[in-house]
Amino acid sequence: MKVFNTIDEITRFRDSGIKGTIGFVPTMGALHEGHMSLVKAAKEKCGHVAVSIFVNPTQFNDPSDLGKYPRTPEEDKMLLAPLLGDNDYVFIPEVKEIYPEEDKRVFSFGTIEKVMEGPNRPGHFNGVAQVVSTLFEIVKPDMAFFGQKDFQQVAIIREMVRQLNLHVEIISCPIVRESDGLAMSSRNRRLLPEHRKRAGEIYKTLVTASEMAPSHFIPDLKQFVTDKINAIPGFRVEYFEIVESMTLISVNDKTDLRPGEHYYGCIALYAGDVRLIDNIELKLE
Repeated sequence: MKVFNTIDEITRFRDSGIKGTIGFVPTMGALHEGHMSLVKAAKEKCGHVAVSIFVNPTQFNDPSDLGKYPRTPEEDKMLLAPLLGDNDYVFIPEVKEIYPEEDKRVFSFGTIEKVMEGPNRPGHFNGVAQVVSTLFEIVKPDMAFFGQKDFQQVAIIREMVRQLNLHVEIISCPIVRESDGLAMSSRNRRLLPEHRKRAGEIYKTLVTASEMAPSHFIPDLKQFVTDKINAIPGFRVEYFEIVESMTLISVNDKTDLRPGEHYYGCIALYAGDVRLIDNIELKLE
C-alpha cells in the first residue's frame, strides 16, 4: 500500500493511469476490526481502495473530547498493510491540508439533524458534512463505506450526497461487536476497566428490548432501556430513541407506524466520561 499526506500526491497517483472503481473508507484512526470490515467490503467491491485517517476538528463540539480522541497512526498502518495492495493507499493529512482556510459552509439536513445526536452535539453533523464532502472531492470515490453503528451519520451523508449531486454510492455495513456484544469503537480503549467489564450489558439490553418490542408499548420500551442502563454503576443514558430508518422521525406510539417501514432503537450514553452509541432494529408489530 502507499501512504500519502497531501492532496497533490493523490492527484498524481490518480493521474498515473490507475483504473477501476475506487472504494473509500473515511476514518478518524485508532482502527479496530470494525474498520477492517469496511476495508474488506471495499476490497471485495472495488478495483482499488483508499482509506483516510484524519481526526476532524470541525465535528467536535467539545474541545476536550477532540483532545482525548486516540491517535495511533503507526498502529493503524500496520493493521491496514495486510489488507491493502500496491494500487491502494492510506491518506493521513494534517489539518491544514484539509482546511487551508476556514470552512464556512453551513449545511441544512432538515428533520434528520434535529433528533438524537443533533441536539446533543451542536454543529457535529455540519462538521461531518464539511470533511466528508472535502474528502470525496479529493479521493473522487465511486463507493464509500460506513459502519451502521453511526446510524444517523450515514443518513446525514446520504442526504449530503443527494443535495450536492455527488456520484458516490454510500454503502452501510453491519456493526462489528466484541465477544460480549459491545459495538466496536475507537472510544472503547478509553473505558475504565470497571466500565469495560459491564459495557456488554448495553447490547444485551438492546436485544431484550427488541424481543419485547412486538408486545410492549413504545414508551415502556424506552423506559425499560433507560432504567436498565442507568442502573449500571457509572453509566448514564443521554437518549434512547426509536426512529424510522430513513426519515429518523421519532415514534412514540404504535399508531405512528407506517407499513413497510423499518424502525431502529438508537442509544447514546456515558460510561464514566466516555460517550458511546449503538443501535438495533426493532420489529414493533
